Amino acid sequence: MFVNFFIDRPIFAGVISIVISLAGAVCIMLLPIAQFPQITPPTVQVNATYTGASAEVVEQTVTTPIEEQINGVEGMTYMSSISSSDGTSNITVTFEVGYDLDIAAVDVQNRVTMAQPQVPDDVRKYGITTKKQSPDFVLIISLYSTNGDYDDLFLSNYASINIVDTLKRLPGVGDVQIFGEKKYAMRLWLNPNKLTSMKMTAMDVIQAVQEQNVQVAAGKIGDSPSPPGQTFTYTINALGRLSTPEQFGDIIIRTRTDGSVVRVKDVGRVELGAENYGWYAHLNGGKAACIGVFQLPGANALQVAKEVYANMERLSERFPEGLKYAVSYDTTLFVKASIKEVLITLIEAMLLVFLVVYVFLQNWRATLIPAIAIPVSLVGTFAVLKAFGFSINTLTLFGLVLAIGIVVDDAIVVVENASRCIDEKGMGAKEATKTAMGEVTGPIIATTLVLMSVFVPVAFMPGITGQLYRQFALTIAFSVGISAINALTLSPALCAALLRPTPKRQVWFFRKFNQVFNWSRNQYLKGVRWFIKAWVLVLLVFAGLVFATYYMFQLVPTGFVPSEDQGYFMVMIQAPEGASLDRTEKVCDQVEKVLDKMAGVNSVVMIGGYNLLNSANDTASAAAFVMLDPWDDRKTPQLSLNGIMGTFMGEVQGINEAVIIPFPPPPIQGLSTTGGFEFELQDLTGGSLVELRAMAEKLMGAARENPVLTPLSTTFEVNYPQYYIELDRTKAKSLKVAISDVFNTLQTFLGSMYVNDFNKYGRVYRVFLQAEKDYRAKKEDISKLYVRAGDGSMVPLSAIVKVKQVRGVQNVKHYNLFRTISIYGGNAPGYSSGEAIQAMDDISAKLLTSEYGYDWTATAYQEIKAGGMAPYIFTLALVFAFLFLAAQYESWVMPLMVMLAVPLAILGALVAQHLRGIANDVYCQIGLVMLIGLASKNAILIVEFARELREQGMSIVEAAVNASKERLRPILMTAFAFILGVFPMVVATGAGAASRHSLGTAVFGGMLASTFLSLVLVPVLYVVLERLRERKEKDTGNNGATNETKISPSEPAPSKT
Repeated sequence: MFVNFFIDRPIFAGVISIVISLAGAVCIMLLPIAQFPQITPPTVQVNATYTGASAEVVEQTVTTPIEEQINGVEGMTYMSSISSSDGTSNITVTFEVGYDLDIAAVDVQNRVTMAQPQVPDDVRKYGITTKKQSPDFVLIISLYSTNGDYDDLFLSNYASINIVDTLKRLPGVGDVQIFGEKKYAMRLWLNPNKLTSMKMTAMDVIQAVQEQNVQVAAGKIGDSPSPPGQTFTYTINALGRLSTPEQFGDIIIRTRTDGSVVRVKDVGRVELGAENYGWYAHLNGGKAACIGVFQLPGANALQVAKEVYANMERLSERFPEGLKYAVSYDTTLFVKASIKEVLITLIEAMLLVFLVVYVFLQNWRATLIPAIAIPVSLVGTFAVLKAFGFSINTLTLFGLVLAIGIVVDDAIVVVENASRCIDEKGMGAKEATKTAMGEVTGPIIATTLVLMSVFVPVAFMPGITGQLYRQFALTIAFSVGISAINALTLSPALCAALLRPTPKRQVWFFRKFNQVFNWSRNQYLKGVRWFIKAWVLVLLVFAGLVFATYYMFQLVPTGFVPSEDQGYFMVMIQAPEGASLDRTEKVCDQVEKVLDKMAGVNSVVMIGGYNLLNSANDTASAAAFVMLDPWDDRKTPQLSLNGIMGTFMGEVQGINEAVIIPFPPPPIQGLSTTGGFEFELQDLTGGSLVELRAMAEKLMGAARENPVLTPLSTTFEVNYPQYYIELDRTKAKSLKVAISDVFNTLQTFLGSMYVNDFNKYGRVYRVFLQAEKDYRAKKEDISKLYVRAGDGSMVPLSAIVKVKQVRGVQNVKHYNLFRTISIYGGNAPGYSSGEAIQAMDDISAKLLTSEYGYDWTATAYQEIKAGGMAPYIFTLALVFAFLFLAAQYESWVMPLMVMLAVPLAILGALVAQHLRGIANDVYCQIGLVMLIGLASKNAILIVEFARELREQGMSIVEAAVNASKERLRPILMTAFAFILGVFPMVVATGAGAASRHSLGTAVFGGMLASTFLSLVLVPVLYVVLERLRERKEKDTGNNGATNETKISPSEPAPSKT
């Protein structure tokens, strides 16, 4: 047998293990580190701006034409858009998980190009951008002034010029964005009254700026071909583009007949201002420029953060006096803390496993062998992870924690069997090892193949679920494979070199342990014989347990990924519709004061004028990112994430000027903005937004009566105060007023008009025209604006327009081309996210008419997709395990004996989840798949040994009883090693504890139930099924084993032929 080669050549076996360990150790330093593998779907974002346009105008003229072209692009799963009253259109196209992001961006860009002829000229001039969206948000760096010398305009542009470009060049950084950015712009603030008094219009100023602020290419003197004798070439330079407010103020709008001129500064004011005054950023209540850093897909988050920290430290050396920075938001803190907790769990699990092995083997030499085998298997796994392009993340580390209890099994089986041969048969160590390996090589290969057959097919599942399963499943499969190599090479070599006969005299603890164990084994064997006799009762009980398993599947609620305390939460602030930024800022100041006084809060980043839920600019909205103290400083329930959020809700109840709602972070970054679900209510017929909002209110009202759901919310309102301008087109044409001049005048004075560009500080900025704030503050100011008629006379707008006050929308959202309202909610305490989704499905089915539909997006979409895959994954794992066993034993019956132990493990897992109030989420489902292999592994040890005894001539019952006797110790040893190995996950605390609870509880409960129930059930099933198999062979004339008509301990052995 090939194993004897390694027993005779232990150095060869040692070299194999050393090479495996060295390869793994090197790869540990090369592997990227992240909270999750790359599981977020790739997204591409298209942005366009129609300055001064309302939300519905942007929707109809910009968003819809572009969406119609993008729709159906290859790989797309869904598309959403938001058209805002600040003139912006943002379209987000989400692709299938794993789709090439570069190809997606190119495909979308090609579709956008096809749509460009359909959008207004002003939109094309401003630019339509297509960019790969980086969903993984890593850091926020806040730039602030310690002495108040620098305003937010300076802070924002200092960050843009001196910091952002440097950070964008760092490896692993996908994008850098300034929240509350006030990018430099040349602002020409016009006085409409002065223009009118001089019989000039906004169009005159626009034409003057376009003519006189232009880059020129003046050519060269003496350029080739040149006259003979030309000795020099001179480049001609001239002032083309202007760069200072003074130069723009000197632009000549008109020359009078007397030679005098009218300049821009005569009809207005010029300043170097901001492109957007509609939002701002604060750090802990003070003005700041907040720089958001996004990582590239597949990048190492910790390495990205490390590079950003190092570069910020270097850049800060050149900061002017009084300028400082702070990293006010850092998601890698949770990654580092959670990985640290998992590593602690890993060490605790190893120590507990060693303790179990020592207690059972009672020999330090024997214990040393598994102690060496475990690190080799675990460290070697990192080399395979690197080869497959995986990362070090919570899933791969979870896999390693659970692998400890699995990889030790093979070593335990080898050591225990070799020790038994030495003690009971008096063999030498080498001879005993060879004999032992002859008995256990088959089971080791069988159990390894079964475990790998369970996990490997699962790794080929598509989507986010497949990504989650893949890294976990293949990590265990890799470690199990390396463990099998160790068990057939290193472990037997160490056994032959290290094992000695067990001393006759034992310490008191071991004597007592053995007495208790021997007594328990005798009672167990008596029980086995009794249960074999009462096999009908046992089968009935088994049938009842199978039904109980089905019932528990219905009882335990489903979920996706548990919500974690990630060390921060977010706050949405929604002031009354149409509230000004100044009004919203006053509410934000109150919220900042509340948070400043709260225990457990470390820092607060406030973004005013930003809607957290739809990522649109809205002066009536604000968003806060609240960073909490480290987890070690928040041990009490009051200082947990839920505790602090509850306290905050109580503190802000007295603030009546706005709706204030805290949100936990999403369980998986990049899937959604916040935790909970996002429900898209769609208008399928293009009807009224008012009616769509009424239907949303009806749905939310019904949801309030449902105990499964938290109160639902939406940011969509139709009551924003607006004015509607009714233009008398007939009168305008009779007065020879161009319709385009009317709308250009309104856009320039009230909405701001982008004219062209200028250069400053090595950058290109925009030039905007707009009326001074005092001339666009009231409804009456519209009537005071003038346009020029065809005969040169000035016509007031009051002569051709009527202004009515109406109610309208701030933004219009689309989902897959349909107008939609996003409704946000979640599961109430005591209920799962799966139950919340089902509750919304039920409410929608009852209330929605044919004009309306709905869809799920973000996390809920992925949860539904994952839930749909779970039955297929589970079935696939069962089928592959059965087929591998059938091939291994050349039998269809023997795998059945093994596989019937699986429902017991599943039952134990679901009961444990139910008792702890944990949902059947992705982590639990991963545990259930794992239990298929683990439950089969224990059963294989009994069935394989019983089969060998039966072939040696022992009766079916005696074979079953003796197999149970001989395998009891290794089964209990491996089971307790695994159960205690996962126990630290069951009682985990700190960062990432919820995920460890879900996975640990499932496998802990499953293995506990499987171990004790299968010890009774498997021998009985073996006897019953073997009896039926042999009877069938006899009835079909196959001269195999003797047909047994009665199950009895004294039945004869089969005849030999």
